[in-house]
Amino acid sequence: MQIILLEKVANLGNLGDVVTVKNGYARNFLIPTRQARRATEAAIKEFEARRAELEKAAAEKLAAAQTLGESLTGKTVRISQKAGVDGRLFGSVTNADVADALSKLGFAITKTQVRMPLGPLKAVGEFPVNVAPHTDVVVEISVQVVREND
Repeated sequence: MQIILLEKVANLGNLGDVVTVKNGYARNFLIPTRQARRATEAAIKEFEARRAELEKAAAEKLAAAQTLGESLTGKTVRISQKAGVDGRLFGSVTNADVADALSKLGFAITKTQVRMPLGPLKAVGEFPVNVAPHTDVVVEISVQVVREND
């Protein structure tokens, strides 16, 4: 299906690109989340008329994400979990747990913006985690997993 992108989409294209994607991806994700529209003649003409407005909105989102990224740089998030004597957790620390900890610190981060290169954390220690508030802004923070005192 031919679509026109209304914002930058990772691994797909930039604002205004006309790309071909699978029908399900377009119908079930890109179009409902308002990241794209079908690339009909009318839609392309309407996009060209609104292009400056959309580019301005995209620039504002990027600026806000860069500000958030600068404030997140070098942060350490402390999460306590139940652990055994050997330091292994009885569960795991997931991206949702990291996003909740960041939200408690006052940062507006969702779990989809937290990228864990090592997968869920299953031991006590300090681990690097990437936070991507925008596709162009990726910041590394440190997550410190500590044993919960009963």
